[in-house]
Order: sequence, then C-alpha cells, then structure tokens
Amino acid sequence: MARPRETMPEDVSDALHTRGLQAAYDARPPYQRNDWLIWIKGAKRPETRQKRLQSMLAELEAGHGYMGMAWQSRSTRKRD
Repeated sequence: MARPRETMPEDVSDALHTRGLQAAYDARPPYQRNDWLIWIKGAKRPETRQKRLQSMLAELEAGHGYMGMAWQSRSTRKRD
C-alpha cells in the first residue's frame, strides 16, 4: 500500500522556483519528493524546517544525494 502524497507547502514551492530547481525536483522519483516534504513538514522548530529545506535544495543543486544519503539518477550512474 502506497503512502498518501503530500501537498507541497508554499514556502517549499517558492524556494524551488527562486533557486531554479523545480525541474530538478520534478525529475526525482515520487517517493523522494514525498519523503522530502514529509521530512520538511515534520520539523517542530522553524529553524529545523529551514535547515531541512536548505539541505534538500543543496542536494538538488548538486544533482545527487537524497536526505544525506548517496543517490544518483540512473542517467548519471556509471555503466559497467
């Protein structure tokens, strides 16, 4: 059973558009997008929420990484 899809908060949407990262976000698998939103929205303190948002944006800018873990898209992985 799949988890329900999270709605994107306005501040997250604004940050993605401001930094020009909406396309990078949209290219990620649905589970990653959903997990990021759950993680960001689950912060109890505004400082923690902002830190998590900045972490997501940095990973999108770098083109790899996912919530502090190693991750690369299939198109950028080395083929053996």
